[in-house]
Amino acid sequence: MNQFGDILLLMFTALLVENFIFSKFYGICPFLGVSEKPATALGMGMAVTFVITVSSAVTWTVYHTLLEPNGLGYLRTIAFILIIAALVQFIEMFLRKFIPALYSALGIYLPLITTNCAVLSSALLIVDNGYNLLEAVCFGFAASLGFTLAIVVFAGVRSRMENADPPRAFKGFPLTLITAGLLAMAFSCFSGIKFG
Repeated sequence: MNQFGDILLLMFTALLVENFIFSKFYGICPFLGVSEKPATALGMGMAVTFVITVSSAVTWTVYHTLLEPNGLGYLRTIAFILIIAALVQFIEMFLRKFIPALYSALGIYLPLITTNCAVLSSALLIVDNGYNLLEAVCFGFAASLGFTLAIVVFAGVRSRMENADPPRAFKGFPLTLITAGLLAMAFSCFSGIKFG
């Protein structure tokens, strides 16, 4: 398979087959916390997409040009967290100035992108899997789109559940977890797809 086909396969796998939310269970905190309204979920997904995509390129570059050649590969987690924190600060300042409604809607979950395990795990998976720079950026972009897809779909389902009248024992968080589990089962159908 040519490189373009490999990139498409990598992106499809990151987007659907190994979805960060439904397959790997990364980023559950914002998934459950910001998914009450589809517009807020989309805003969070776009912020996470920006952070993961840019951090994929930056962390790959820092690792391969600074850390690994100097024998400092063991510092990658600390370095990656610092890079991610700086990117999140940039987004926070941008949203506060230009999109204050989204900034206030995201609330505490915006700074939590810094400690979102989906963002950090993306950078670590890129290094562990030995991707080149193009593959790293494509993987980060597709994985973050998978995160966005999951959180927006879940927000749509949760907004429809407001009209439901479940038994009292299932109201609130229990029904939310059951719904998340059912969506995860639906996404698991992609794991059976074989290529080549």
